[in-house]
Amino acid sequence: MSIRLGTSGFSFLDWKGSVYPKEIKTADMLSYYANELKFNSVEVNFTYYALPSEKSFIGMQKKVPKGFIFTVKGNRGTTHDPFDSRIIRKPSIMKAYEDTRKFAGALKPLISENQLGCVLLQFPFFFNPSEENKEYILKCRDILKDIPLVIEFRSVEWANPDTLRFLSGNKLGYCAVDEPKLTRLMPYRPEVTSKTGYLRFHGRNNNWFNAPLEERYNYLYSEEELKSFIPDIKKMAGKCQDLYMFFNNCHMGFAVRNADNLRRLLKDFMDEAA
Repeated sequence: MSIRLGTSGFSFLDWKGSVYPKEIKTADMLSYYANELKFNSVEVNFTYYALPSEKSFIGMQKKVPKGFIFTVKGNRGTTHDPFDSRIIRKPSIMKAYEDTRKFAGALKPLISENQLGCVLLQFPFFFNPSEENKEYILKCRDILKDIPLVIEFRSVEWANPDTLRFLSGNKLGYCAVDEPKLTRLMPYRPEVTSKTGYLRFHGRNNNWFNAPLEERYNYLYSEEELKSFIPDIKKMAGKCQDLYMFFNNCHMGFAVRNADNLRRLLKDFMDEAA
């Protein structure tokens, strides 16, 4: 069993002075994250906004210890743009498949060094359950081939047993999320549907839909809130080979503070699993 804990992203300007030294260069943040803060994994998020290159991952590998693991968030060309009715010239599904192939090719350096944990595909609110959309997910799985794949749904329409059966039947991981308990958001369900368990902590800012994006994740979990997750984390760990946990409440370094606190609370359990 492998248990990995870290944050969703590592390069934020408001982490200077709150997490990193004030004078740190952006290029040095990942090294500090891995070697000074001692996190053994990170969820790479810049890949959502731009298709990555092999060169970008090779550069990142040079900044972390050998055993460090990356999970990588899928590009919006795969998960969002083909389904967004707000885009006037919406890309075709065939273009989405092509972007997914390019994305998969860029992961080769991580795969060759056994540093890729999985790929996370986060689908938006407007991606709802349908046979067509399920087939789309399966096509993405086929393109990504042997790479462990985890699916995060934002539409609450997916919050049902059929979704879990679909994922487990196709060896796809389920991304469990903790986020505000609002009607339109996914409920907290610490489920595991493949060999890869995944838990994302988005925070509980109830102003989620009204706040600017940079404020949406302005939430710091309390010690008691973190302790409440421990029984579920242990159950999840018992149902998978690899468990990843990432804090996405990145505002002012809150994610680092919470990840460090949860690591302390789980120290004995994680030491036993190692």
